[in-house]
Amino acid sequence: MISVIARRTFLAAAAVLALAAASASARDRAPIVAAAANLQFALTEIAESFTAATGSRVRLSFGSTGNLSRQIREGAPFELFLAADDAVPLALHRDGFTRDGGRVYALGRIVLVAPNGSPLDPAEGLEGVRALLDAGGITRFAIANPDHAPFGIAAREALQAQGLWDDLQPVLVLGENVSQAAQFALSGNAEGGIIAYSLALAPEVARRGTYALIPEEWHQPLRHRMALLKGAGAVAQAFYAYMNEPAAREIMARYGFVLPEGA
Repeated sequence: MISVIARRTFLAAAAVLALAAASASARDRAPIVAAAANLQFALTEIAESFTAATGSRVRLSFGSTGNLSRQIREGAPFELFLAADDAVPLALHRDGFTRDGGRVYALGRIVLVAPNGSPLDPAEGLEGVRALLDAGGITRFAIANPDHAPFGIAAREALQAQGLWDDLQPVLVLGENVSQAAQFALSGNAEGGIIAYSLALAPEVARRGTYALIPEEWHQPLRHRMALLKGAGAVAQAFYAYMNEPAAREIMARYGFVLPEGA
């Protein structure tokens, strides 16, 4: 028969082990960061740098800003939201989903892109799109869906500014987000499209085609705002702060993001 003292010792040890297991489990539950699809390559590098610097890790969930916002409103367990626009995080804050209004962490750009071997030459700009379209040389042209993707909205604004939006409708292919639009544009089944500069600079994308920047005055500024969600834990807060560290800012600049003054 187990003595009372032995039994108490066993129960105390079991409690300590259970507490240790719970603490380890908590450490293993890395917070989920919801991020706009144009951050796919830059933020993956930043997350790796963050882990190397702190020993903590985050999980990344990429999508269009509009779809991620809808998921947040439906209760998705995100702790930090990095959007590709300004308005969506501020709307979430007004409706009580974020801790505060967050801050602008970057400005994005859009580019005209074409796959290798395409008759479309991005160096000719949207004037080249017009000429090729008039010659019947465009069968598919890809952008992100402007209904919920900020880069799709910017693409539409640029095309409207150059009088191309209506004429491109029969050949337009919409990606669920800008990353999918890049896949469509560079698949070889399309003559080209408009995607995020940050994606065009990624080696995995750059080797598949060529690109040229679209003048930023042809669309509204792509101000990228991030905000911590209600209930965000210490690791998510640390990652939010890390986005302002030199290592993270260098990665963002390398992927073509304009860093706001004072950020």
